[in-house]
Amino acid sequence: QAQLEESGGGSVQAGGSLTLSCVASTHFFTAGSMAWFRQAPGKEREGVAASHFMGGTAYRDSVKGRFTLSRDNAKNTLYLRMNSLKPEDSGTYYCAADRIYTAPTILEEASTLDVWGQGTLVTVSS
Repeated sequence: QAQLEESGGGSVQAGGSLTLSCVASTHFFTAGSMAWFRQAPGKEREGVAASHFMGGTAYRDSVKGRFTLSRDNAKNTLYLRMNSLKPEDSGTYYCAADRIYTAPTILEEASTLDVWGQGTLVTVSS
């Protein structure tokens, strides 16, 4: 069984909303941080939002006020609610986890992370 499994991507028009889900193994849900990254074609992967198991969060400036993280501890699931979507939010969204990093740190350390989901595609049309 995969340690991280994403779902919830899709195609929406600008201004629409989507909610992404990442189901994690207990090993990664109950320590350190989990994060969402995205990668558009031809661009580098970038950190979007992160959640520490103790409650801290971090968001990329461009998504603050539009994206919201939440956790369902009973389901070991991290959600990313994305509102007011823009075409520049398009890309493949990946869930990642690390048992040590804080929320702000995991967003800056993509190259050091070993545990990733398979990705889910988000397409926002103008």
